[in-house]
Amino acid sequence: MKFEDPINDGLFLKRYKRFFADIQQGSEVLTAHVPNTGSMKGLLESHVPCRYTTNDDPKRKLKYTLQMLKTKNSWVGVNTHLSNQLVWEAWAEKRIPHWQAFTQAQKEVKLHAKTRIDMVLWNSLESPDVPEKITTEDFSSGKFHFVEIKNVTLAKGSQAQFPDAVTTRGQKHLEELMAVIEQGHTAEIVFTVQRTDCTSFSPADDIDPRYGELLRQGRDSGLLISAYAVEFQGDGIRLNTHSPLPCEF
Repeated sequence: MKFEDPINDGLFLKRYKRFFADIQQGSEVLTAHVPNTGSMKGLLESHVPCRYTTNDDPKRKLKYTLQMLKTKNSWVGVNTHLSNQLVWEAWAEKRIPHWQAFTQAQKEVKLHAKTRIDMVLWNSLESPDVPEKITTEDFSSGKFHFVEIKNVTLAKGSQAQFPDAVTTRGQKHLEELMAVIEQGHTAEIVFTVQRTDCTSFSPADDIDPRYGELLRQGRDSGLLISAYAVEFQGDGIRLNTHSPLPCEF
């Protein structure tokens, strides 16, 4: 996928108030939106190269959006909103081998009143009674593959890790994925690693041991765990589905 807005190079100065960053562009300091709710552990060193997009829409509160930060070994994409787009693009282009049997997919489907799942896939031939657009009420009409997508920016050595802060929301997602497996469906969590210097994936047990415990429990219950790094392509980014990262835990 290509960035919708022009991308520029700058110098990252600091992050503050969670969603703000100062970027130096020549003699000017720009205030940019940080589209990341995590801690961004290991990424916030001052005066490192960064990349940001510019959008002149007058309705926006901030004209600039931080997209990438440079570490010693890799650019790191910090925009968590891109992960779902990258996985959906890979689905649409039929680049994920173990999804080849699925003929239909839908984004942002309600599991129940308070929770949505990132993607649901199914085979219309195996589940002929399922409509093209599904709701919670249709889950009993066929067999579905439920997919939750997580964005990864943290690395420990050459190992990508998630999460970078305690995530009770992430823990809840794992419990919900295990619940749909108990109901007879299949489920998967996809970790999109927005950096190119990692050779494997693991939960960050030292940061959120409960998440690691639940991820292992999910794996033992049949939860499929997939991890893919990205490829940065100038004004775009793409999920490298040809070389999945091994999950070592």
